[in-house]
Amino acid sequence: MNLKNLVLVATLSVAAPFALSAQQTPTSTTPGSGSPTSTNPSNQGGNQPSTTKTGSGPTGGGPVTASKEDLEKARVEAAKNNNEPIPEPGDDLRKDIKKGSADDVAAAGTRDIGGRGMGNWFSTDWEVRNGKSYAVEIERSSHLVTDPVIVEYVNRVGQNIVKNSDAKVPFTIKVLDSDEINAMALPGGFFYVNSGLILACDEEAELAGVMAHEIAHVAAHHAARQMTRMEYAQIGMVPLMFIGGYTGYGIYEAAQIAVPLSFLSFSRTFEAQADWLGVQYMYRSGYDPQAFVQIFEKLQALEKRKPGVLARAFSDHPQTPDRIADSEKEIATILPARPDYVVSGSEFDDIKARLARIQNKRKVDGGKDGSKPTLRRTSASNNDPNSTTQDKSTDDRPTLGRRE
Repeated sequence: MNLKNLVLVATLSVAAPFALSAQQTPTSTTPGSGSPTSTNPSNQGGNQPSTTKTGSGPTGGGPVTASKEDLEKARVEAAKNNNEPIPEPGDDLRKDIKKGSADDVAAAGTRDIGGRGMGNWFSTDWEVRNGKSYAVEIERSSHLVTDPVIVEYVNRVGQNIVKNSDAKVPFTIKVLDSDEINAMALPGGFFYVNSGLILACDEEAELAGVMAHEIAHVAAHHAARQMTRMEYAQIGMVPLMFIGGYTGYGIYEAAQIAVPLSFLSFSRTFEAQADWLGVQYMYRSGYDPQAFVQIFEKLQALEKRKPGVLARAFSDHPQTPDRIADSEKEIATILPARPDYVVSGSEFDDIKARLARIQNKRKVDGGKDGSKPTLRRTSASNNDPNSTTQDKSTDDRPTLGRRE
């Protein structure tokens, strides 16, 4: 059932009036210095309250907690009025898609996956606010790669995938100067790719595979849905949104701004969903989806050889035989045949070499006085990591592979 029907039931228990405040559409404002964002006009948030009024419970302040009996009573009443049961947070991707088909690759971009409802209590505005909050903290405590050629390239690869995904928010994509192999897409579209991941990939399609997987987490609202599941598991701490109307819900949202960063470590179910969607986003973006399986198998093998080289988010959810088999099955049965696909190009090799030189320079300069490296612009050739121009020769055209 939708939130409107739920609130109609909830307000039966409330006599006091409450105020609503309109939410603004999420923008592509970035927490740090400018980086290109997607401009999809459909990337808008829904209208819904964001009031910060105190609760209407017996204490008169702070969120009101509900007992299990209160929640069950509200669920029964809601079911009576809506003539259908309230669903639990689902594990089935096909049920999570409110519009479109999980197997229809052509429908990507028009599907609503895991949107607001009983399995997701949080708004798009909540996702953007929280994502931006964490993005500020990440950029405050980390070093960003600011080389314009590298930043533009990674952003271009990512935005192409976003354009071919189901994401409903604009993305801001930046590169973190970190040896750790990781990529992290925060709710609301704030996406960070570690330099260590770029250097670990052998071709552009592998980088695209990891980015597609992370973009899928945002497109399917996995962070918000995982937070909803956490609240389900701790009913005693759930604010009385079911019998407190929009007032209780507004406080609930406002109180969740300081959620732990660990919500980005997703369940196996959500990882499997991100696999399924990521393969489709890769394919729609022109890449060989086999590279999706290839890169995750490669990273898993790397972790076995060098424990700790992967970020915990990668190592906690390995590409199990079942996940690999599911991805292979999807590629074989769902994706239409395509003779040619993008594998890589000399541009990717140039980006890796450029990034490696910058990192080596940072380590050398940092070892002299312990300070951060200072990058200066020179008039050297395009092979210099500080050059701001790219070689536009035909050698930069991507390599097309032919599937046997």
